Amino acid sequence: MKRIFFIAAILTSAVCQVQAQDGFTKTGEGVLVKNLTNKPGNKIKVNDVITFDIVQKTEKDSVLGSSYTSGQPVKIQVHAPQNQADLMDVFPLLAAQDSALVKVSTDSIFKGHETDRPPFFQKGSYLVCLIKIQRVQSLDDAIAERNKVIDSLRSSEISARTKYIAEKKLVLKTTASGLKYIITKPSLKYKPLPGDTVLVDYAGRLLNGQLFDTSIKAEAEKAGTYQQGRPYEPLKFVVGKAKVIQGWDEGLLLLAIGAKATFIIPSNLAYADQGSGDIPPYSTLVFDVEMKDVHPIKHPAPPINRTAKKPIAKKHSTATNKS
Repeated sequence: MKRIFFIAAILTSAVCQVQAQDGFTKTGEGVLVKNLTNKPGNKIKVNDVITFDIVQKTEKDSVLGSSYTSGQPVKIQVHAPQNQADLMDVFPLLAAQDSALVKVSTDSIFKGHETDRPPFFQKGSYLVCLIKIQRVQSLDDAIAERNKVIDSLRSSEISARTKYIAEKKLVLKTTASGLKYIITKPSLKYKPLPGDTVLVDYAGRLLNGQLFDTSIKAEAEKAGTYQQGRPYEPLKFVVGKAKVIQGWDEGLLLLAIGAKATFIIPSNLAYADQGSGDIPPYSTLVFDVEMKDVHPIKHPAPPINRTAKKPIAKKHSTATNKS
């Protein structure tokens, strides 16, 4: 939900000692603010979730960053101010659809780490921000809206996965976690245990067939994703130790050396709501994998249960029946 704009990495808690300028008022943190509008409605409160656009410039109007250019407004939860650069004492002066011109002292921003100060921010200069509040939500409303979006995405994922499996006529097994798989080439060789190092060839695709990653050169060339200079070779890692996505950690423990399989991995066992690279959030992933080799570690022997009761031998009667 929170998006960090470019000054976030250099925030400081120092209060800027500046004087108010014509048309500007000074906040408690020392930020200079000029309201460009005064829209009706409630002012922003701590814990509100706001969506806003921002343009950041030098005093000479050189644009340093713009949410309009990136096409992605900033969405954050308002909290108590901690420094000038977080702008948290500016937002309570505004309502939905309000605009403001804000000046933040660069002396405050770079105090304590002057070596990070770029040449276009001389001492005594200001970072100039033009802010437009697009939307204001209570925290409860924002959470409810986000949950609704998540439920919709999850529902769409399930529908797409069900349709894919039906169209491909796949007969799959399903683990308790929800991993679906089919072993296309069984093997009776050694099967890895958690902590073993495995070497795996793979091709990963989205449900629409798009190849997003592979260790196999021929697959990359076929899909038009071949990268010059990249080594195409089996991936080597320790299995069962969260070095890879959960669906892989679980699925690969089912495969012996030489075995091949197809994994249908739901997003909750992969990249969930974050996505990764070409993988959108809430994406079910399809992996064709081959266990090329396993380098086992020395695993401890299972403990002996010394408390188990020994079976009691059944006593046979020696008495004879009387007639």
